[in-house]
Amino acid sequence: MSAVHHSPGSPAAAAAPGIAISPAEIAIGVIIGRISEFFDFFVFGIAAVVVFPSVFFPFAPPMTATMYSFTVFALAFIARPIGSLLFRLIHTRYGRGTKLTIALFTLGTATCGIAFLPAYSDWGKYSIILLALLRFGQGIGVGGSWDGLPSLLALNAPQENRGWYAMIPQLGGPIGFIIATALFAFLIASLSPEDFNTWGWRYPFYVAFAINVVALFARLRLVASPEFKQMLKFRELEPSPLGELFRTQGANIALGAFAPLASYALFHLVTVFPLSWVLLFTQQSLGDFLIVQIIGAVIAVPCMMLSGKIADRYGRRTTLAVCAVLIAIYSGWTPVLLNGTTTGGYIFILLGFALLGFSHAQAAGAVNSSFASRYRYSGAVLTSDLGWLTGAAFAPLIALWLAVSLGVGYVGLYLLSGAICTLAALRINLSLESRDDE
Repeated sequence: MSAVHHSPGSPAAAAAPGIAISPAEIAIGVIIGRISEFFDFFVFGIAAVVVFPSVFFPFAPPMTATMYSFTVFALAFIARPIGSLLFRLIHTRYGRGTKLTIALFTLGTATCGIAFLPAYSDWGKYSIILLALLRFGQGIGVGGSWDGLPSLLALNAPQENRGWYAMIPQLGGPIGFIIATALFAFLIASLSPEDFNTWGWRYPFYVAFAINVVALFARLRLVASPEFKQMLKFRELEPSPLGELFRTQGANIALGAFAPLASYALFHLVTVFPLSWVLLFTQQSLGDFLIVQIIGAVIAVPCMMLSGKIADRYGRRTTLAVCAVLIAIYSGWTPVLLNGTTTGGYIFILLGFALLGFSHAQAAGAVNSSFASRYRYSGAVLTSDLGWLTGAAFAPLIALWLAVSLGVGYVGLYLLSGAICTLAALRINLSLESRDDE
């Protein structure tokens, strides 16, 4: 018997028969999982600027050492698609719960392992090799941790509130950043530079492992329950054949990877890259700058919520397109704000986080909704992996290289290119849908 496919707006799509699970229950598991992933992400990102250049690359000048560190930072994004494909096999053979357990154990072990790494002064090049391997392991774990809950949340949300519920998983970004940055700010303020560089920086990686354990149990409670298994099956949120996926959904995968590029580029230009700029080229207090970034992330949260409401009224793609235009305008002010006063740098961060909140809230769902239900699970994870790889993996490295080699104005052009890609992807996606409706 062939599978029955339900359109998003059909009555049958409202809920699986005999299952009474509210979107709020799904949202709890989704946001806990995202917070843990982004906490791990930002702990490494901050350490890549503040700690790793001196601990693992002391033989190089500070700027070159930071670029080496950013290269290691990118390895996790390269590993994510590999992790997704590897754990896809585990999912098919052993089930979603087993896959999630192994993936989060891999992520937590790799993260915690970084805390135990000897410095370059102790093990030489082998410490760098181990750092790169553990960073790659983090990417494998993140790629395998996709559980389908964000897609389930989007499909199970009321039709008139799809933008609001698409926003909820994205809240993990600013919340994870706030926790990670606050922890580093506290350690920097509380310890001497010697103690921080020797052992203090390791503490956030221990905390990351503990958070992963909590996230694992919170997510397993959902995906392993009979009710959720039935709902996931009803929504056809299972891996689909790769050949068929690329053959029938190739355009959506490509567009889904490019649609969030403005958001992903901005993501790093207000979080990781500015830290390197402050440490290498200004006399600003690192602790004060981290506090400003925390304030920016706090501002991003209500901006995300407002974006959800606006998206429900005017459409997710329209909201994301308007945000891309605003990011393009913002990119023109990059050299003025970064090359100006300390106050100008702070304004750059706060405005950037506000724009990030509006854009990132809808970045994942704007094109993913175009996938047919049987392809939503695999299509969503592929577009996410490819989007982060193309838009985020090398963003700090490219931005730093552009700023040093060509001038900070070219960082603005880099951000502008992301906005153009987003607008082009949304326009092509709309054209394809209009053609299909004819």
